[in-house]
This record gives sequence, C-alpha cells and structure tokens, in this order.
Amino acid sequence: MGSRKKGSENNQEPKTPKIPVWDLPDVPKGELPPHIQLQRTRVLCTLDAPTHTESIRYSGAYAAMGVDNSLRLEEFRNNFKVEVIKLTEDEMEFDMIGIDPALANAFRRILISELPTMAIEKVLIANNTSVIQDEVLAHRLGLVPLQVDPRLFSYISENDEHNEKNTIVFKLDVRCERDSSRISVKSEELKWLPNGSEFPLSSEKSTMDSTSKEKTYTSFSCSQDSLPEFSKKPIVPKYDDITLARLGPGQAIELEAHAVKGMGKTHAKWSPVATAWYRMLPEVVLLQEIEGQEAEELVSKCPVKVFDIEDIGKGRKRATVARPRSCTLCRECIRGDGWEKRVALRRVKDHFIFTIESTGALPPEVLFTEAVKILEDKCERVITELS
Repeated sequence: MGSRKKGSENNQEPKTPKIPVWDLPDVPKGELPPHIQLQRTRVLCTLDAPTHTESIRYSGAYAAMGVDNSLRLEEFRNNFKVEVIKLTEDEMEFDMIGIDPALANAFRRILISELPTMAIEKVLIANNTSVIQDEVLAHRLGLVPLQVDPRLFSYISENDEHNEKNTIVFKLDVRCERDSSRISVKSEELKWLPNGSEFPLSSEKSTMDSTSKEKTYTSFSCSQDSLPEFSKKPIVPKYDDITLARLGPGQAIELEAHAVKGMGKTHAKWSPVATAWYRMLPEVVLLQEIEGQEAEELVSKCPVKVFDIEDIGKGRKRATVARPRSCTLCRECIRGDGWEKRVALRRVKDHFIFTIESTGALPPEVLFTEAVKILEDKCERVITELS
C-alpha cells in the first residue's frame, strides 16, 4: 500500500508556481500588446468564419493600457489617403486608407441613391403595334442611360411646366415594312428634339384657332441646341446599341419620351452607377517557410494565383505571396490538415478597395467628387441643427 501511494505521488504533474500580480511585467504605456493590436486593426479569416470584425471606436476602450482610442482630426488628416489604382472612361478603382467603415459605406450609399441624373420618366405613345406592351416599353426606355450632365438641369415639381431647363425630349418613330423581315429597334433610334415636344395637347385641339401656335406637352422658350452647353455636344443615349423592341412586318412604334432629373432613391433608373462597392484590403501572411512539394501544392490550391514560387538556390524553391490584392478569401489555401497554421488570411479594417462603375452620365471620378460634396452638405446641416 505504501509503495503504491509513493508511485502515484511520483506520477503527479508538477504544479505551476503562482506569481503575484504585482510581480507581472508592466504593459508599456501608450502601446497595445501585439495580439490586441492585431485584433484592433485586422479581421482574422479562419476556416470557419471571420473573427474580430467589429470596429472599436470607444475612446476609453484601451484606457487601462494607457492608449487613447479617441478620433483626432489632425491624426485623421495625416493618415487618410486616396490612391487611384485604375481609371477608365466608365470605371475607377481606388484605395481609401485610414477611414472608418461607416464613412466608406456612406460614400457607397450616396453614389447609388443620392447623386442625380437625367432619365426618361414620361412616355407619350401615339402608336405601338409591337408585341411589347406600352408599360414594358416605357420601363425599358427609362433604363437607357443618357449622356448628359445632370448639373445643367433643374428638378421639376408637380406644379412646374416642362421647359428647356428641366426636360429633355426624345422622339422614336420606327416602322417595319410589310415586305421586309423582322428588325430590331435600337437606342440609336431615339432622336433628340431640342425644341421640345411635337405632340399637341389633346385638350387644345378644339379650342385652337388657325392663327395661334399649337400648344404641346412642353413649353420651351428657346431651342436647347442654341444653349452653349449643348451647341457642340448634342444629347444622345450613352450606348446606341441597346435593344428596345423587335418589330415584325407591318408593325410600328411612334412615341415621345420626356427625361427629367431625379435620384436613385426614387427609382433605380436615376442611379448614376451600374455598381459602387468596396472590400477591405486582403492580407495574406505565411506563418512559416513553405518549400519544395508543399510550396507547389500551395500555389496550385489558389484559384486566383495569389502565391508564386521563388527559387532560393541549390535547387530549393519556396512559396511567396505575390499578389495579395487578388485574394478573394475563398479559403482554399487553408483547407486541409495543418494549412491553417501555415497561412494566415486577414483583412485590413481601415483600408478599402473602392470600385465605381458609371452608367455614362458622368465620369466616375466626377461622381466620387460629387458624393464628397453631398456628404459635406449633410455634415454642415447636422452642425447647423446642433448649434
């Protein structure tokens, strides 16, 4: 019995000595421990789900460590940057660095729903014998992007008359002859009427005499092509190959389309962007050296070719992170036994890759500038209300 007790005592694990709290090393004041700083600035993408996705903006969140987490205007000015990566006629990709997700999302929402454009709102159909119903045809016309600066026009209310400052009139008059084959009606058939509507008001037909001018659905005081902003740049659809309808032999379409100024929050046809979206900058880190066959396996696992092979001499090869910006966080590189301990996938919380695709009314760089102005106006209104 005595020997058994002695043996059991020898098999017990040694106890970890207790260290008094006052003997623990001090955390440097004004500096966060590395693991907390990582959680504060990065979204960690594990195999199961992303973690630490929240943005900690409470000023006293790290007060116990001597770190002031409050937002300072001077610090924001020094850290905030915008870097244009790609710019074409209708698309722009740029990085917004040092900004809160709420601000990035505010720009996205303004671009989609609060920047005004011109779009066809009223369609006067004189004749439509095609297979497309009147309301479907009117809806298709409303979605045709117009190449015109909306800043040159004013909004129209219910009590306002349609004039050269708030309305653009187009005419569509297409016929398919009986002895011909089916034809496609394209957006290039929309003809700009700078003098306004040509359709007479139905209520005016009976009261109009031979000497008075025929009254139409618009009241233009002058021709729009006489204005300096339109004299050298006529108003046309942005794309002339959009199919509006198909006409069979003997079918015809005759109508007028009136475009007015509006915003995307009223109807999507007034949205100036095909899409505006952002994503956090991907960060791919190799936690250990990956060489030989395992390096080739890692390169083959990634569908967007984030990794590459580097020759380090003497026939040895190792994996490197060549294109981290291309990472889509599909997590293929960390699937399988042990790979999550070799590769870390992260997102930088204050670095956003922003993409704007314009429908053509305004260039994408102008759209972003206008979005900044709208956000600035909103802030000024809030300050005025609070003061």
